[in-house]
Amino acid sequence: MTVVETVGRENDSFPGDGRPHTYRVRGHDRSAVVLWIGGQADEPDRVYALTESGHPRVPVFVTVRQARLYASRRGRPAVSDAATLELFRVQHWLADPVRRKVPPGAVLDTWNFSEDLARGLDASGRLPEQGVVHDSAYEKLFGGECATWTTDERHAVVELVAAGVELWSSCPVAVNPRSVIFPGGGPGFLRGA
Repeated sequence: MTVVETVGRENDSFPGDGRPHTYRVRGHDRSAVVLWIGGQADEPDRVYALTESGHPRVPVFVTVRQARLYASRRGRPAVSDAATLELFRVQHWLADPVRRKVPPGAVLDTWNFSEDLARGLDASGRLPEQGVVHDSAYEKLFGGECATWTTDERHAVVELVAAGVELWSSCPVAVNPRSVIFPGGGPGFLRGA
């Protein structure tokens, strides 16, 4: 059972100069709309997270409209286009990555989203440390050449993307911030996103 608690006043300013974008994530266990902020200059991209009592939580919304309204009320209107991450395709592939065909676009999007989510939550340690094999696998994935992955590259991608999916499925979230928080979110959470 999911615990429900009332939210007090959270830190709801948007740091940096990046303009938020709405980003729809559709997964088997959790689907929601989040706010993604593109990095300015040398700052990396990240998924926007609130910090309340020292604990980061990702604000999640059922609709793009709700996310845009939230951003607008904080003085940073969100960019109008909403991209979608079809995470369920990656979850299907991860169930048997040796025998199933890689969905390259969804895997690339999941890789990028995982890194941005980890940065937003200050949880980079929840993803595997990346090295040369990751760089090589990423280049091949970006170039649509994942069929040429070595065994080590495939393993590195599976490990990183699986950790990213787990981070998304288990990260603390704030549902319609300033109203209710659902730690962990629970299975089937926000299915209509």
